Amino acid sequence: MIAVEDLITLVRHYNPKTDEALIRAAYAFGREMHEGQTRHSGEPYFTHPVAVAAILTEQRLDDATIVTALLHDTVEDTKASYAMVEERFGHEIAELVEGVTKLTNLQLSSSETKQAENFRKLFMAMSRDLRVILVKLADRLHNMRTIKAMRPEKQAQKARETMDIYAPLAGRMGMQWMREELEDLAFRVLNPEARASIIRRFITLQRETGDVVERITGDMRAELEKAGIEAEVFGRAKKPYSIWRKMQEKEMGFSRLSDIYGFRIITRSEADCYAVLGVIHQRWRAVPGRFKDYISQPKSNGYRSIHTTVSGRDGKRVEVQIRTRAMHDVAETGVAAHWSYRDGVRSENPFAVDPARWISSMNEQFDAEEDHEDFLEAVKLEMYADKVFCFTPKGDVIKLPRGATPIDFAYAIHTRIGHACVGAKVDGMRVPLWTRIKNGQSVEVITADGQTPQATWLDIATTGKARSAIRRALRELDRERYIKLGRELARSAFEHVGKKATDKALETAARTLRLRGADEVRARLGSAELTAQQVLGAVYPDLVPAEGAEVTRERAVIGLGADQGVNRARCCQPLPGERIVGITFRGQGVVIHAIDCETLSRYDQQPERWLDLHWHTGKHPAAYDVTLDLTIGNDAGVLGRICTLIGERKANISDLTFVDRKPDFYRLLIDVELRDAEHLHSVLSALDAESDVAAVERYRDPSRSGDKREEA
Repeated sequence: MIAVEDLITLVRHYNPKTDEALIRAAYAFGREMHEGQTRHSGEPYFTHPVAVAAILTEQRLDDATIVTALLHDTVEDTKASYAMVEERFGHEIAELVEGVTKLTNLQLSSSETKQAENFRKLFMAMSRDLRVILVKLADRLHNMRTIKAMRPEKQAQKARETMDIYAPLAGRMGMQWMREELEDLAFRVLNPEARASIIRRFITLQRETGDVVERITGDMRAELEKAGIEAEVFGRAKKPYSIWRKMQEKEMGFSRLSDIYGFRIITRSEADCYAVLGVIHQRWRAVPGRFKDYISQPKSNGYRSIHTTVSGRDGKRVEVQIRTRAMHDVAETGVAAHWSYRDGVRSENPFAVDPARWISSMNEQFDAEEDHEDFLEAVKLEMYADKVFCFTPKGDVIKLPRGATPIDFAYAIHTRIGHACVGAKVDGMRVPLWTRIKNGQSVEVITADGQTPQATWLDIATTGKARSAIRRALRELDRERYIKLGRELARSAFEHVGKKATDKALETAARTLRLRGADEVRARLGSAELTAQQVLGAVYPDLVPAEGAEVTRERAVIGLGADQGVNRARCCQPLPGERIVGITFRGQGVVIHAIDCETLSRYDQQPERWLDLHWHTGKHPAAYDVTLDLTIGNDAGVLGRICTLIGERKANISDLTFVDRKPDFYRLLIDVELRDAEHLHSVLSALDAESDVAAVERYRDPSRSGDKREEA
């Protein structure tokens, strides 16, 4: 464990005016509170807070952040309280410690809805004081460095959470070194074989080619000296996870990867950066499309640097980053550079981003997201975003994530422009809307009155803003239809438990589910974004079976006698969630029909044969055949996509019959095994949104009934 004097020495190295008494007091208090506690490794627990504080000294952070690191687990894991910390160390440090405690309690890898809500809380905590997330990231880094002491399943869970959330968050904040280390530590847990394989190949490559890094670094220094430019040159092999990800993205083997080495040149001035670029491009051949100037177009977290990729005579590519020392400090610490100290005073770095402004810009992008899944998607897309810069016809710069399309560009300008988009021109040439925009391109959006967003745009758009705007617009377009269907689904679900789906009941559900009102509940129920069970559970939780409770086919229907068997009518093929009646047959049991089945008119004069039946609430198996009537385009691959769409919705195709074949269209009947009416609606909605499906509906045929010949 690092002794208190050694820790103070680390702080004094960059902040000679540090409050040594404050750090000593925090060290003593934390050690006392954690006395007797041990880590999974058996070490005293206090070794962890001290190590976290030491990590933060590497970023030259202020005394309050270092003290918070020493105390960050006291309120959660010891008898210490907020009031006790505030009394001894002041309001600022008490607030920081409480903020870190709240972050620790957020289950960021939990279910989607809860995860989205916790992400909101994460951003709220960050907006109050960004230093809490700096402490939390250092806390996660030390935990990942010592993760081997945990149980294997706990290691996997922590590693996935680190890879999905903490590593990209560190990158989004500009702390690239931390992102790379977190990713590599998580990679070691999640895929140790792949990591070991890459390291072995590196060793083999070095044995065959010698020290490439040292050789190229020497060449670069010689060229810069020849040009009279004073600069520092550093080189390194890229991290195993970075190489593995590149292999996956490019679908290449290790031997075919070229840019596995990175070089950094630190200059004295901005002018020298461009001079160095000229020297590098004169000596080595620039790779087209691999140049980015983040000095003239900085990233939102303050990052500035020139990136270029060059190749030598042997064809090996290397990435070169060129920046000044001040830019380098921001590149290493990102948003944390705002709190950095040098020689006892707050470092006046002209490139450091004001964290309040940065977090405000992040929050603005997500404030409009009312839907949990939309918010979560927007957050993750934003954190993973690698920006490209493109231009409007007037020359305004638009920042978009890598892989963005003209649809994303249109919505980045204004939601109204996005909704009305019918086409686009890139560098003056008309292009499809799915075209990927590249750095430096000029994009013009073509609009038309009366145009509305298309469902297929969701497959084209990549930004959270565009996707959520499209989704909202599609919801509004289909809102009336969804409300009508949702009203019927709610009525049926509530009747099954002897209740009524009144406006008041659905308003109660809306408050519980945090939606705008009863019609919003109906609309989401009709669009399959909510299940009837979720709505019912929001109002009457005691009447809804435990989540995941299975309903067997033997007990699927309520209202039968003890000795009565049951079959589904083939004419209407009723599903759980629909209103049903039973018709008795001597020796044949009961045949159930949907309440609106035309065949029921045959039994109007035989009321004694009618039974009032209900489907059992709960999770039914996907074992109920329903026939779908589809008309699809006669093109290669269409039928395969249709089958894939159905399979993606966990539905099984049990039979398929072609009814009509035309040169341009096919009509076919598909028997699909489904769980309930909501499952059917999900499948129909997916098929209806497919551009190659001209028509789709549920197939019902009264002639298929045949009285006693109904099938199960």
